[in-house]
Amino acid sequence: MIDSPRLELVLARSGREIAIVLAVVGVLSIAATGWAVANPVTTTTPQFDEERVSADIGTSAVVTQNSTLWTEGDRLTDSSVYMLNESPELTVHPETRVQNATGETSLEDGDVSHELVLRFEATRNDEPFWNETRLVLRESPAVENGVATSNATIDIESIRQRQRQLEREVTGVGSIKLTMEFHTEYDTGRHQGSMTTTTPVTITDEAYWLGGSLSDSATHSHQSGIDRTTESRSPVLVGGLSVLGTLALAGAVIVVRRSPADIDAARRAVHEQRYAEWISQGSIPMWIGDHHVALDTLEDVVDVAIDTNERVVYDDQRDLFAVLSDGVIYYYTDRGLWEETAWPEMDLQSRSSAVDADGELPPGDVSDLEDLDEFADADDPDSFEDDEEIWNQL
Repeated sequence: MIDSPRLELVLARSGREIAIVLAVVGVLSIAATGWAVANPVTTTTPQFDEERVSADIGTSAVVTQNSTLWTEGDRLTDSSVYMLNESPELTVHPETRVQNATGETSLEDGDVSHELVLRFEATRNDEPFWNETRLVLRESPAVENGVATSNATIDIESIRQRQRQLEREVTGVGSIKLTMEFHTEYDTGRHQGSMTTTTPVTITDEAYWLGGSLSDSATHSHQSGIDRTTESRSPVLVGGLSVLGTLALAGAVIVVRRSPADIDAARRAVHEQRYAEWISQGSIPMWIGDHHVALDTLEDVVDVAIDTNERVVYDDQRDLFAVLSDGVIYYYTDRGLWEETAWPEMDLQSRSSAVDADGELPPGDVSDLEDLDEFADADDPDSFEDDEEIWNQL
């Protein structure tokens, strides 16, 4: 883990809470990993079937007399033109069929209706001003093998005579147009609808024919079922949750082990880093300064140094931060007052135990005291100046 005083302070303040959060995240991530593995993804896809409804009209005519082209009794089917004298009657075969997506007929129980009309329409400048309809067919045919079929016969000669009559009526005013219109309605059980197609009919003195096709179609779709597909969860998701859980639990353990117990020490380390440019390493003699002022925090000592334009000296042997200004020592330490840090601890109790009953010291101790003859003038305060080396020997 990165050695950062600020991080140490955060851990000292909130290490317990951070460890709990990381532990909870780790446990939940591991649990989510197990759930993701045990519960694959199920995808549902609607399935649709199609129904195609088609309507068409077939035509046929029976030859009623022998000719160079045909023999009496011949049946002409879906011919592009019919001769009026040989085949005066036209038979139409409206048909409605329903097929599924595979092309199979699926109209079994549905209802179908067919209506076929011939329409005479008087127009002027392509604008109709009169019309007449003649019903050729209207019925609801039975469904056989998926197909509904009707039949009707049209006397073309009578239609030609009516057309000629109407043309004489509108001579000099307009013209007569003849069309065939086919209308079908259906109900397949799943879908309902209708279709209408129209084509012009041409009749001359020699022949007649339909101008185009009367075919039409419509496609309907419906939901036929649901396709369910089961797939494993994304490896990225499972792996990510697993890694997150492992890292979170490991982080919780590291936080618990790394969290400092002393918040004040961690706070002071932050201050030391923050004010490093104002602090110098050194030794602080005990006797310097006329007065000693204890401050509450290191930050207070740095404030004094900034205000007085002095340096903060840190004595690592005494764990003491101090600023000397005009004979006054401003200091901060965790050990207590100035005297408790500046004076070294002496084992006076062990020295006392070394004196025998007659009040004499052992030879070794006498030699030790002889080394302290320089302190003979201890009553003179000035004798302690510049004696830091001797003080350190103590």
